Amino acid sequence: MNSSGRVVVVGSANVDLVVDVPRLPGGGETILGGQLRRSPGGKGANQAVAAARAGGADTTFVGAVGADESGDLLVGSLEWAGVRTDLVDRVEAATGTALITVSPDGENTIVVAPGANTHVEVGAAQANRIAAADVVLAQLEIPVDVVQAAAAARRPGALMALNAAPSRDLPADLWDALDLLIVNEHEAADLAAVPGAPDAAARALLRRVPAVIVTLGGDGCLVAERDREPVRVPAIRVEAVDTTGAGDTFCGVLAAGLARGLALPDAARVASAAAAVAVTRPGTHTAVPTADEIGALETVSGTTSEPAAVQVDDPPQAAPPL
Repeated sequence: MNSSGRVVVVGSANVDLVVDVPRLPGGGETILGGQLRRSPGGKGANQAVAAARAGGADTTFVGAVGADESGDLLVGSLEWAGVRTDLVDRVEAATGTALITVSPDGENTIVVAPGANTHVEVGAAQANRIAAADVVLAQLEIPVDVVQAAAAARRPGALMALNAAPSRDLPADLWDALDLLIVNEHEAADLAAVPGAPDAAARALLRRVPAVIVTLGGDGCLVAERDREPVRVPAIRVEAVDTTGAGDTFCGVLAAGLARGLALPDAARVASAAAAVAVTRPGTHTAVPTADEIGALETVSGTTSEPAAVQVDDPPQAAPPL
């Protein structure tokens, strides 16, 4: 393994259309919001940016975007973060789009029109790059058979991690191929078919996969591995501005840490700190911190239960102004 670790992220790339709202709307309700913001996003692209920019990993993104201006925006943002984009396909379909509302406390709702993401493929070139990776990371905003192909292409000893979001049924051979499952508490309950506490869902999921991380928002995360006591990693308390993409920042930095050889609980602690920085600023790619910013937050926060106050630089633009 090289010093930075090698990560391949196989997943979605979307342009995010974001509007701030006074509160999240209910069914059938119309709410006046603020100014519309347009920025690069998508679970896969977000995680690749985090693995490269915050995690310092040698990161490749395998995905698909349209032959349109939105595709240009996404590829440019990935390259700004240091992600390899030579395996991003440009296809004859509109680039994926996410419609996002954000409330004053940073909570959000998201609806995705997948577009080009339905055309992601693992061909010979993609399989060769995956076979050289230390960690392969995928999500479920792309076809499940693509995730299966990515898992099949990895080399012996490489880690296959799945962020099972959005939640859906998984085929048995994909379950068998997973080394690590990353889910929030709702996804954990869905996949485990166990209502109630995340600890119970994690125990059930460990019957199918060697390791599980259940993210718990402001309560941190639960790290569960077979034949080991579960570990609770607390969240660093900050004043949240926008939680969009925070989970993706966690996943990308986690994958980078594992590629460098960190133990799972240690990688989760670094990833949790990265997500804490990300929620203090709006956006997705531009909200991803640098490694120095993660270290600064960890140093300032220590073990206090009060919100951490840490000075972080304003993130640079990920692409030319629109």
